[in-house]
Amino acid sequence: MATDASFADRIADLADRATADCAAFEPPADPPADEQAMSYLREGAGPAVSLYVEARTGGRMVHFPPDQYHALENAMNDWFELYAACYGVDIESDVALRKAAELLIDTHNIKDVAQILTGVPER
Repeated sequence: MATDASFADRIADLADRATADCAAFEPPADPPADEQAMSYLREGAGPAVSLYVEARTGGRMVHFPPDQYHALENAMNDWFELYAACYGVDIESDVALRKAAELLIDTHNIKDVAQILTGVPER
């Protein structure tokens, strides 16, 4: 398995952004806040899952040390929680990064991934 230091910086950036997004989050006064929810997916969860897919496909099989893997997975879950909160739903997301990656590969759509994994909004 390969390791790639360039992923470490990207993971740290995503983790920092997720922490900042959580700290700055204000629940919408009148949910749903679709555009805000989508921004958490487009700018957060999507890039986090895509980084994992990039590292694990194309013969690369980049190995993440446990602290980096958990930081990336926690960031993704934070954004899924913010996404749900934009719909007025309080969840505790505990999704495996690999599961989200497999769904992204299958659906090619981070909103579909979020909807499947969080159940928000209800179909």
